[in-house]
Amino acid sequence: MTADDEVRAYLAAHLPAMLDGLKEWVRIPSVAAVPEREHDLLRSAHWLAGALRDVGFPITRIWPGADGPAVHAAWCEAPGAPTVLVYSHHDVRAVKEENWDQTSPFDPVARDGRLYGRGSSDAKGQVLAHLWGVRAHLAATGRACPAVNLKFLVEGEEEAGSPGLAQLIQEHPEELAADVVIFSDTLLWRADHPGLCTGVRGMLSAHLEIYGPLTDIHSGAVSGVAPNPAVEMARVLAQLHDDQGRITLPGFYDRVPEIPGARRAELAALPFDDEDWLARTHTRSIGGEDGYTALERLWERPALEVIALISGDPTEVSRAVIPSKAAMDLSIRTVVGQKVHDVADQLRTWVADRVRDGYEYDLSVSIETAQEAYRTPEHPVVEALARAMAAGFGVEEVGRMGNAGGGPADLLATALEAPVVFFGTGLLEDNWHNSDESVRTDLLLAGAATLAHLWDELGRTQPGLPAGAPADR
Repeated sequence: MTADDEVRAYLAAHLPAMLDGLKEWVRIPSVAAVPEREHDLLRSAHWLAGALRDVGFPITRIWPGADGPAVHAAWCEAPGAPTVLVYSHHDVRAVKEENWDQTSPFDPVARDGRLYGRGSSDAKGQVLAHLWGVRAHLAATGRACPAVNLKFLVEGEEEAGSPGLAQLIQEHPEELAADVVIFSDTLLWRADHPGLCTGVRGMLSAHLEIYGPLTDIHSGAVSGVAPNPAVEMARVLAQLHDDQGRITLPGFYDRVPEIPGARRAELAALPFDDEDWLARTHTRSIGGEDGYTALERLWERPALEVIALISGDPTEVSRAVIPSKAAMDLSIRTVVGQKVHDVADQLRTWVADRVRDGYEYDLSVSIETAQEAYRTPEHPVVEALARAMAAGFGVEEVGRMGNAGGGPADLLATALEAPVVFFGTGLLEDNWHNSDESVRTDLLLAGAATLAHLWDELGRTQPGLPAGAPADR
């Protein structure tokens, strides 16, 4: 048998054990930023620490975080080989159980080649692929320890914006020092075309409240005279984008670079079909900024979305009043070149210029949980990962893609002075943050196989791995 055959045979034989472990972990409702789930986050951390010890990691630790504990592990017994830090998270998003049809969120079930349950894909499944990748690597090579020096940092507050991650890194620089970071909280392009992610967008959240009357007031008494904050909010909201789909904040595009021709060619090479995209994302149409393809808009251009909007009595019996307040939440996605502090100032200026006299407002911008965009620099691990993915997924070549969301990649790269390379096992249709989240079990196997091949190649061919050029931030 070839090494690839041995890896595949090992993982196929152990698929039931992999799924049993994932089910057990998913049953722990480690929901981020919900006080009553705080102890479940600790249980989740202890579960993972135990699973890492079962794999063979001689060092496992649980570190307290701002909103949830992080798990650290280390297995560094390969002198002269590169040191790799695997980053991911074990906290999960809140759920609306009434919207789940396949199963209850924390009662995982395997059905039709998928495992359903909150966290099955984002990101507990991705972490389990790493653990089984190490097992397969050891089994196929006959080694007693990994061919690289492996470290793990699996935080418990990513879904809350990683508020304690910077402090955690500052407190543990030696334990987290690495030549390269493998960031496992991203998507693949398609099951039959597993693109390699080479960058993530940044993220900035904001909350705007506009105030009209001092209290809710009967519309029959003041209609036509009183200021209506819902109408004012709608007027303001309608000005966020122009007719070409561009964001209207002053100076917003000043530091947004044009997409290089080579990058446009990479994205154009990915198989994309409008109907396939609409079906997989459960969306009705494709919109956005004029002059760019859908994939360019997703991964190389900034975006601004309204993710919550409320005023009056939207779910209760109407009181026929003019509401005293309207509120909306904004999510701004930035690209490399922009800085979140600059965008925050642009938003503050924009709102101040648009809310009319006769109203008051309050704008809060979440700088403490904002994340800068990040692009992976040229680095030997990128091509090594591409080869490992081709072997693990059984394809001829691996395309290049981006990630429309964010993550603390820039923070990790800056604080650890190490390049960040992305690898995940999720798909668009896995329903992250939504009801009926699930993961394809064959992609968990392919992901684990990819990682088994990657550790073997890095250990054999990359002694004294250079840190690489600094990322363009």
